Amino acid sequence: GPEGTLIAFICNHCPYVRSIIGRLVEAAWQLQNAGIGVAAICANDAESYPDDSFPRMKEFAEANGFTFPYLHDESQHVARAYGAVCTPDFFGFNKDLELQYRGRLDESKTQPVPNARRELYEAMMQFAQTGKGPKEQIASMGCSIKWRE
Repeated sequence: GPEGTLIAFICNHCPYVRSIIGRLVEAAWQLQNAGIGVAAICANDAESYPDDSFPRMKEFAEANGFTFPYLHDESQHVARAYGAVCTPDFFGFNKDLELQYRGRLDESKTQPVPNARRELYEAMMQFAQTGKGPKEQIASMGCSIKWRE
């Protein structure tokens, strides 16, 4: 997008992703309206984890109302290039494609935390306006990416 880009590594079966997916979809819609492009990527080994297969990804995206592309990194080259380690794992870039955020959506884990601060949304909006992300960032926590042998 003209104001930045968010890349989210997610998957269908992870309890961390399932817990935050509604809030992520809402944040993505708001970010897209602010000129920030959003894409999600599933890099899990779908042979070992069939719930993360491409047909199931399409079902998951439709069931959750995704307004952004949900891409299948079957080779896992993209996830390795990013250094993604878990689902969810967020990478926020400013309009010059400089990494400005590598943190979490909010403090929730497998259960939503009521009134949690919207860390990802706030960071993305900050650098959409200033070009720079927050100095303090807390890494995302989730299920490890399911790498192929």
